[in-house]
Amino acid sequence: MSESMSYPPLFRHPITTSTVPIPKSEPDSIPIIDLHHLSSENFHAACKNWGLFRLINHGVPLQLSTQLHQYARKVFDLPFESKQELGKSPVSYFWGTPALTPSGSALKGSDQSVNWVEGFNFPVSRMSAVDDANATLDAFRALLDEYGSHLARLATRLYELMAGGLGLDPGLSTTYVDVSTGLIRVYRYPPADPGRVLGMEAHTDSSVLSILSQDDEVSGLEVLKEDEWVQVKPVAGSLVVNLGDMLQVSFSSPSFDFIWL
Repeated sequence: MSESMSYPPLFRHPITTSTVPIPKSEPDSIPIIDLHHLSSENFHAACKNWGLFRLINHGVPLQLSTQLHQYARKVFDLPFESKQELGKSPVSYFWGTPALTPSGSALKGSDQSVNWVEGFNFPVSRMSAVDDANATLDAFRALLDEYGSHLARLATRLYELMAGGLGLDPGLSTTYVDVSTGLIRVYRYPPADPGRVLGMEAHTDSSVLSILSQDDEVSGLEVLKEDEWVQVKPVAGSLVVNLGDMLQVSFSSPSFDFIWL
């Protein structure tokens, strides 16, 4: 099977040679938060001024992260039709935007309005209910189950730190970062002509917190800071934490910055 057959039909088209210059590899200014040697001052400054930071010494085993990325590639490399079959409750498989037919065709007739992405949603609290008939998906599910436990721990810890710094009850975390509302989203961005389509349109995350594990080999994440887009380069062993819209709701005040991605 050719690689293109693993993509949704909308994304199967020849890619022209890119003439967009590759940006120089320079250090970015994204704040770094060390969870083992935490500076409360630096942590709250990152939340207030950026709404986004890199997290290191977070306790997620490197081997687990490596295996997750490997199995994600295996799942995405399955034929498109097979992935549609995997997308059954509680797992959902999606591509493009809601403005698509069930077969994956764009409703508006122009792929310029489509996000050039496909992905899976896995509910953290219902991993055991994921169909284990597919061996690749079952192995992936087991890794995601372990990874979800780490994400739940980190989300609770980070929320408690933010609430405590604002003089609020850290116990609010049981309401706003409950594992029952947690999702693990796994994305793949098919090859596309630069300047013609976007992997993901500019947006803010609607969640309380987003904890991102980037592919070490591909850089694409950007954040809007002071009216300029800043590239968030992958750093091995780190996670990227983004404060979402619901965090502001939970604190009932605009205490922190909320970043556009």
